[in-house]
Amino acid sequence: MSIEFVGMVFPRAWSETQGGERQPGFDLEFLRFHARAHEQAGFDRVLIASGPGSPDSLHIAAYLAQHTERLGFMVAHRPGLVAPTLAARSFATLDHLSGGGRLRLHAITGITAEPQEGDTLVDKSERYARTAEYLQIVRQTWTAAEPFSFEGRYFSVKDSVSPIKPVRPGSIEISFGGASDAAYGVGVRHADLYAIWGEPLADAKQQIARIRASAAEAGVAAPRISLSVRLILGATEEQAWERAHGILAKIQQNPQFQPGGPRHGRQKAVASERLLAAAARGDRHDRALWMPTATAVGAYGDTTALVGTPDTVAQALLDYVDLGVSTFLNRGYDPLYDTVDYGRWVIPAVRAEAERRARTAA
Repeated sequence: MSIEFVGMVFPRAWSETQGGERQPGFDLEFLRFHARAHEQAGFDRVLIASGPGSPDSLHIAAYLAQHTERLGFMVAHRPGLVAPTLAARSFATLDHLSGGGRLRLHAITGITAEPQEGDTLVDKSERYARTAEYLQIVRQTWTAAEPFSFEGRYFSVKDSVSPIKPVRPGSIEISFGGASDAAYGVGVRHADLYAIWGEPLADAKQQIARIRASAAEAGVAAPRISLSVRLILGATEEQAWERAHGILAKIQQNPQFQPGGPRHGRQKAVASERLLAAAARGDRHDRALWMPTATAVGAYGDTTALVGTPDTVAQALLDYVDLGVSTFLNRGYDPLYDTVDYGRWVIPAVRAEAERRARTAA
């Protein structure tokens, strides 16, 4: 099994251990340096996030493609804010300009509507239905050789054909996330990669089984599985846990997660509720999974952590490989230096052991 590693970049240095909300504007020097650090560390891709009022993720990918050679870009994209045919052409255009095969569209349906972006579709089940139509049109725009028409509840396309295709058929993958039945139904039909967050092994196994069962019910091949979890490393177990508790203290002091802060009390996704339920059962699970970092921020995203020496953390990641995970999205609380450390100590160890196991199985 080939193991893929995905990092994450922001327009400027940021993590939950720093005070205040994400700073506006750009630190282009840091952005370039951080992307190159991922490339040198052996990451396959970086996720470029998207949200209300944030910089355009596709433009950031275009900028970083000029300053890297092979690094791929997992571009977060909110279906419904622009026409699907236009989005398909934009991604296909950048696929050529970036050198080909470096893009992945990461579809974000969202917990809530984004009225500040012109999206007033409040009902979440409707937004998932709209996402399904959107991704179908995007995929068809990438592949159709003849004009096609589509008449749905949310989109209408008549005699559409784009001469701008991806460099190679299927070279732009679609990834997707969500932990509700509605999410599973859309994701298994339209995604190549299904992203889940770092849950205890038993919970992750259950969710992977549900994804595969949904695919079987739909009569489609199950997507590959990605797992997003933070990594906190130390030279010894004691140092790793000392660092983990120091990180937690800084998060708890961050005003954006305190009552009255911009991120406190936000509406929870089903995936967030799953993390909080696991945290209620205990702070530590399995080999190295630690939950308090998720609890401290309301489990708004990939906020659980694997804590330990590089060997402990690598073995913990391999426990998820045994469940069927083939992609890991890992980012740290010290963005630049954690990127370097993952490349030195974790990524090569996980890949080597996964390859050894594959050879043994063969």
